[in-house]
Amino acid sequence: MTKDELLQQLYDFTLVGNGPEVLRLTSAGLADGIGPETLLYEALIPSLEEVGARFERGDFFVPEMLIAGKAMAGALEILRPLLAETGAAAIGTVVMGTVKGDVHDIGKNLVNIMFEGAGFQVIDLGVQVAPEKFVAAVQEHRPDIVGFSAFLTTTMPMFKANINALTKAGLRDQVIVMVGGAPVTQEYADVVGADGYAADASAAVVRAKELLAMRRAAALA
Repeated sequence: MTKDELLQQLYDFTLVGNGPEVLRLTSAGLADGIGPETLLYEALIPSLEEVGARFERGDFFVPEMLIAGKAMAGALEILRPLLAETGAAAIGTVVMGTVKGDVHDIGKNLVNIMFEGAGFQVIDLGVQVAPEKFVAAVQEHRPDIVGFSAFLTTTMPMFKANINALTKAGLRDQVIVMVGGAPVTQEYADVVGADGYAADASAAVVRAKELLAMRRAAALA
């Protein structure tokens, strides 16, 4: 098949979450001499963006997003080391974790997949992440964004505890803080002093890009 046909098929199979075909086409594309950046930016990322758009319209739901994301994650396992060799830079770095006291991770994992699909480097700290662990990760990785996830209303106060810990460590102004999770609202995000909130994984990527662009523009001003 031609290069354009392969990219179209890769897009289509990612959209429907056919992991085996996505892996086969990714490998076939590389074997045919198609660069990893081309496969990522001309097929995989546009497909996941379409998944997000369909979710926003109500045509797709969380299961469809998850299987598409997992299909793309498989391709990223192959492409990530090759992209590193080419010197392709991530558009930003995100440290992500579910807050202390909370073991829910489905939403967080979906956000991670969408961030990776959009070209971010994601450092996932897992669940039950204490404030000091977030602080250590920010010190080590110097991310652009740190994300706090909570599924339980009883663990949402950890957002403020985490932000206070970053402030105490002198790191608060160095990172964009985003929060999310099933019970979280924009109003609550504002109260705890977060920079950004999103109701779902697709919106989180859009908001992260907006906040990052604003911060970088301000730095240049």
